[in-house]
Amino acid sequence: MIKKQNNLSKSALHFVILIGIVSLFADFTYEGARSVNGQFLETLGASAAAVGFIAGFGELIGYALRYVFGYIADKTKRYWLNAIAGYTLNLLAVPALALAGSWQIAALLIIAERTGRAIRKPAIESMLSHAGTQTGQGWAFGLHETLDQTGATLGPLMMALGLFLKDGYKAGYTLLLIPALLSLITVLISRYIHKNPSSFEKTKRLNTDGFQKSYWLYMLAAACVAAGFADFALIGYHFQQKGVVSTSLIPVYYSVAMAVGAIGALTLGKLFDKNNIATVIISFLAAAFFAPMVFLGHGIVIFIGMILWGIGLAAQESLIKPLVTGVISATKRATAFGLFDTGFGFAWFIGSSLMGILYTKSIYSLVYFSIALELISLPIFWFGYMKKKT
Repeated sequence: MIKKQNNLSKSALHFVILIGIVSLFADFTYEGARSVNGQFLETLGASAAAVGFIAGFGELIGYALRYVFGYIADKTKRYWLNAIAGYTLNLLAVPALALAGSWQIAALLIIAERTGRAIRKPAIESMLSHAGTQTGQGWAFGLHETLDQTGATLGPLMMALGLFLKDGYKAGYTLLLIPALLSLITVLISRYIHKNPSSFEKTKRLNTDGFQKSYWLYMLAAACVAAGFADFALIGYHFQQKGVVSTSLIPVYYSVAMAVGAIGALTLGKLFDKNNIATVIISFLAAAFFAPMVFLGHGIVIFIGMILWGIGLAAQESLIKPLVTGVISATKRATAFGLFDTGFGFAWFIGSSLMGILYTKSIYSLVYFSIALELISLPIFWFGYMKKKT
């Protein structure tokens, strides 16, 4: 029995690593693009308000549709079909940006990329949560996010190299076709080896008709985090407009934040399995102060701000989903994750749009807005955790 359990744990870990490699190449692709999307849109004639709206609307679509596709995945049990279809659209939209001749066309492709992510994300997270019952939820999501963020670190560096060599944005987008194809090949291999990841979870817990109060409180807290968390498209726009970071170094700053996210995700995931709510509170408290450093600082202050921004990103991806997993049924996770992400996406859209407008009026008002919402999330996370325990 012990040997069988060990084999199951090893198989679950193997699955997490494989999906992590898929995400590594995927993030290499679209995070490489996202590191320059704001600047690219600016060169095509987009305004700061337009950049903020596009980034926010892309995230809105990328999150809002997750409920639909999460529900479909749970109903049909075709998790792999959702994942493969989503990755295909998500990844191939990126090199297509090399063909964009106007900021409107580029905006449509950016939104298409986010749509593909919406299709595959709930299915992938549901399958990872099954593996997490064997490895620990924090470790499963944290390890996955570390590999994910490793790709997110390398992609911007490729873009930075392309800009340094004067090849331009379009050449950089074209190069991203390589990791896009590697990701698609790896996800097909993963599907062939692990046809039914739900078999990792032997005990189906929390088989209730609805969602607990903790679930809704966690959603509200996450919405505050999302609304106050500036998209890098706006940060990159600020760097270029104010000249506080040279054009060729902007993707490097993004890459540094991604590297912090990669290291932080693994560490935070492990800490979550030992002391979950304390890890959540401390992580988001630290990340809350990225805005004044990034938008008001210079030199090393901006660099530290991007580190805090990376910690915030790591916390969003490696802590919130394990927290939510503990209060939802195994049979409804794709639906629950999708619905949760819909709320997150709406908040991100509203926050990004407001921050784009605030940026044109007063950078200080943007900073106050960001800090306030990030701090408001902390007691809500705590109250949600207390509700779970009662």
